Amino acid sequence: MMGIIYSLIAGVFISFQGVFNTKLSDKAGFWFTNAWVHGSGFLLSLILLLIMKDGSFSKLFTVNKLYWLGGVFGVMIIFTVTKSISALGPAYSVALLLITQLVISMLIDSLGLFGVDKVPLSANRLLGIGIMIAGIIVFKLK
Repeated sequence: MMGIIYSLIAGVFISFQGVFNTKLSDKAGFWFTNAWVHGSGFLLSLILLLIMKDGSFSKLFTVNKLYWLGGVFGVMIIFTVTKSISALGPAYSVALLLITQLVISMLIDSLGLFGVDKVPLSANRLLGIGIMIAGIIVFKLK
């Protein structure tokens, strides 16, 4: 149940963040916005780390170095989401983003990439993706 609640909260934050970043970028510039977003996120993360005492710097070196790219992906996410919302508007942009995220996540699951447990690809999963794509097409009909 908590996974569902966290997912719903994340959806709210992602939707707000995309719009907020786009509006800030329009006035302050994109790379300033990206630096501000990651800088303020770093500051909050650092404060929470110091309060919660969660994690260990020494354990960083026990992890596959590929997984260190999360921050790099974060920069690219902010860039692409901001640009897509600016070009397409929030609803259509997020709809396309979610479909893409779901398809790629489904591939990661079904192939067992990056050490995740394999989840077999099924007709239900493919049908669900198809329905979502059809929903976006209907959403964009005039």
